Amino acid sequence: MKPTSWLESLNCAIEGILWAAKSERHVRYHLFAALAVVFLALFFKVSALEFFLLVLAALLVLFAELINTAIEALVDLVTEDYHELAKRAKDVAAGAVLVTSIGAVVLGYLVLSGHIFPLFDSEPTLGREPQGTVPVGALLIVVILIVLLKAYFNRGTPLHGGMPSGHAAVAFSIAVSTFILGGSFLLGVLVLLLAVLVSQSRLLMKIHTPREVFLGALLGSVVTLLAFLIFS
Repeated sequence: MKPTSWLESLNCAIEGILWAAKSERHVRYHLFAALAVVFLALFFKVSALEFFLLVLAALLVLFAELINTAIEALVDLVTEDYHELAKRAKDVAAGAVLVTSIGAVVLGYLVLSGHIFPLFDSEPTLGREPQGTVPVGALLIVVILIVLLKAYFNRGTPLHGGMPSGHAAVAFSIAVSTFILGGSFLLGVLVLLLAVLVSQSRLLMKIHTPREVFLGALLGSVVTLLAFLIFS
């Protein structure tokens, strides 16, 4: 059935990502690779432009892999018999993933080589380190972990149920970052209260169980706190 609202369209899009992560191991590999890239970017405190380029490269690889998965599913729907054109369609889609991955590896090497291999005596010159790198990086890690965990437990739908609660995880990740960087205790408390209300709404609407909400809030809080402790 065709989506009738933007929320249903968003739900379908997220559902497609979760299905791909659950059914295609290469999608999971790229998600783990994206986690590693964000970790390295935070660890080496790369510049603002370097961080942007690394995240963009990871997103492009994931985008290409999702398109490849969609093309494979469509070809399998059209024909179950061997056909040269069907093979070509799958090969070309896989080639797009390969090209994007090679570009991402090259970009990652150019950005991180000066940090990983100090013998090159090359300091990063693309910009200065942004203050928002840690909270943004922590939020990206939380989102990727949510996708992987929801694909693993395979319960509920992207925006309705499932383990853990993505809304609670994201809300508490933002709350912890605001509490640490906000510079105002009152502001931190207000954002934390907002995160609690977001989590409570998932319970009142019977979208999540208390366990799913608690684990989501715990995931967002712990990952973000660890990111600040390790990388700040």
